[in-house]
Amino acid sequence: MSSFEIHGGKQLKGELTPQGAKNEALQILCAVLLTPEKVTISNIPDIVDVNKLIQLLQVMGVKVEKVERGTYIFQAKDIDLAYLETEDFKTRAAALRGSIMIVGPLLARFGKGFIPKPGGDKIGRRRLDTHFEGFALLGAKFNYDAGEHFYSIEAKKLVGTYIHLDEASVTGTANIVMAAVMAEGKTVFYNAACEPYLQQLCKMLNSMGAKISGIGSNLLTIEGVKELSGCFHRILPDMIEIGSFIGLAAMTQSEITIKDVSYENLGIIPNVFRRLGIQLERRGDDIYIPAQESYEIDTFIDGSILTIYDAPWPGFTPDLLSIILVVATQAKGSVLIHQKMFESRLFFTDKLIDMGAQIILCDPHRATVIGLGRQHQLKGIQMTSPDIRAGVSLLIAAMSAKGKSVIHNIEQIDRGYQDIDIRLNNLGADIRRIS
Repeated sequence: MSSFEIHGGKQLKGELTPQGAKNEALQILCAVLLTPEKVTISNIPDIVDVNKLIQLLQVMGVKVEKVERGTYIFQAKDIDLAYLETEDFKTRAAALRGSIMIVGPLLARFGKGFIPKPGGDKIGRRRLDTHFEGFALLGAKFNYDAGEHFYSIEAKKLVGTYIHLDEASVTGTANIVMAAVMAEGKTVFYNAACEPYLQQLCKMLNSMGAKISGIGSNLLTIEGVKELSGCFHRILPDMIEIGSFIGLAAMTQSEITIKDVSYENLGIIPNVFRRLGIQLERRGDDIYIPAQESYEIDTFIDGSILTIYDAPWPGFTPDLLSIILVVATQAKGSVLIHQKMFESRLFFTDKLIDMGAQIILCDPHRATVIGLGRQHQLKGIQMTSPDIRAGVSLLIAAMSAKGKSVIHNIEQIDRGYQDIDIRLNNLGADIRRIS
């Protein structure tokens, strides 16, 4: 198991280019199963979760050719369906949550799919009912082996229908869309997730020959087609990494330019950071953050304490609330962080309190941060990363802290951030990877 040793209190300066979006890559990679033709994908992040999914596709029978770092050609011509019932498949697929999205493409193309209960971050309940309810409405039959924690689903024929989800699940929407594009007839899909990554998936499917309209809204109309062809697709920059870099610049009083951010796909993310008092400037498709001695949290119009909460797109992404919480610890003023979607994501605040932050954890979903206004610098401690987003939040805290910090279980950070230590060290950080 590896750890990061961080010597904090250093200002950074320079440019960072965000990696390809992890959450988009997991959807896009599963979509290659929909066609026997070649699919070329570029800007794939070189991170643990994505690499595990690529390896899973390979052992399923997908031919994978690496053109260069970040660019691959996939061809799912000869899929070994028998492998999907083996113990090796169960072990590999259970190791990452993104594996759930292979079910929709397999069901659409081969009439059946299998998946163990997938893993991922331990951030609270992340139910799969939405996925299977959508498949059932399209005509599939579902079975769950509670003893083996193994799901199987099959359908002689998928038929288009009206689907109204009870939650705007991103992975659920992606899975159901990938099944519906090859269903017979028309599917009308309401309360669909509409994140930029989901829009990207729909655009990719249309380039493969699918007929999806309403992209960017929560009402999709899908005309089923009999087959799909190959295509070329480029993955968006990772909005979560972009937000992480904005927070990092503020906490370490650094002057940083984030390059090629696809600004129009960031939604309200820049404005949420501005409400914390962080200065940032759009320059073309780059974001420039000047070095700031201090930043002050906004209040509501009536003077009451600001509340920042997560919501389905176009609301604020839950993946950045951990970053917002850390950044608020050194701001002037107070803020209530309300994590609505996951009940265990704020539990890393105990490490920040040990570092000297003033945080009141109200309950599993809410934390009040009383900003220190840089009057008291955080101090370095030893800690363990509980999940991807908390891990990089603790890394940012450690980089702003006085003295040495050690973060254990950095495999969690590596799951979502490509070469993060190398890239930040190139700007002046002091992060050492140790065994």
